[in-house]
Amino acid sequence: MPEGPEIRRAADAIARVLEGRVIESAELCHPALKGMQKHIVGHTVEGLETRGKALLTHFSSGKTVYSHNQLYGVWKVRKKGRMPRTNRALRIGLHTKENSALLYSATDISLWDTVNVYQHPFLARLGPDLLANDLNAETLVQRLLSSDFNNRRLASLYLDQKFIAGVGNYLRSEILFFARVNPLLKPKELDLSSKRKLARNTLMIGQRSYRTNGVTLPARLVSKNTKPGGRYYERDRFAVFARAGKPCRTCGTSVEKSVLASRRIYWCPTCQRV
Repeated sequence: MPEGPEIRRAADAIARVLEGRVIESAELCHPALKGMQKHIVGHTVEGLETRGKALLTHFSSGKTVYSHNQLYGVWKVRKKGRMPRTNRALRIGLHTKENSALLYSATDISLWDTVNVYQHPFLARLGPDLLANDLNAETLVQRLLSSDFNNRRLASLYLDQKFIAGVGNYLRSEILFFARVNPLLKPKELDLSSKRKLARNTLMIGQRSYRTNGVTLPARLVSKNTKPGGRYYERDRFAVFARAGKPCRTCGTSVEKSVLASRRIYWCPTCQRV
């Protein structure tokens, strides 16, 4: 499933071709959008917004399309008329005079009055967005101290979108590794210094992943061969995620893999003792 940084990058790409432009035609193939052409065609895209793993497309009609890629959804941007070759099912096609933004395979889609869209059941329960400009480390420290969250294992907490929106499975492993904390610990078991370190790394790794298209390693450790589509890309872009049995990049101990909160997680038993 794409995580917050991937959804934000998708929104950036869509915004470059749609924002401020009139939608001249549209395919609205998802049942939730049936008969809704009048709210989209002929109207300007006023902005793209992400909340965690959800994407909001705001129109001058006062309507907003909510979409969540879940496991299989994907946005593609193309010059108008140059449809990608794919066996995926088209859910939404938005076309300006020159370009198209196309959503395939997603199933969680709905149309809302813009003023009410944040009442969507998913959006209404979200915590602060990982990539929000106004999110800072002290806010995260206070959330770690909160009675709502301080008695839960970090492995579970860091998948809870109510705690922080946009963190998923690979970011969970990477954030906890760079913060040097054990995924089995609870916030209340960390001293204040460790909580602050965890908060700082949460923001740093989220932003790094956004800037680098999913690479969480610092630049000095990234191989020139670490490129999307490369043979070992899914292993080489991370510190620990998807590297079970490989040596820790810091200490050489074998990276371990387990299933916690029903999802696979990776960590170094030496670096993450605390």
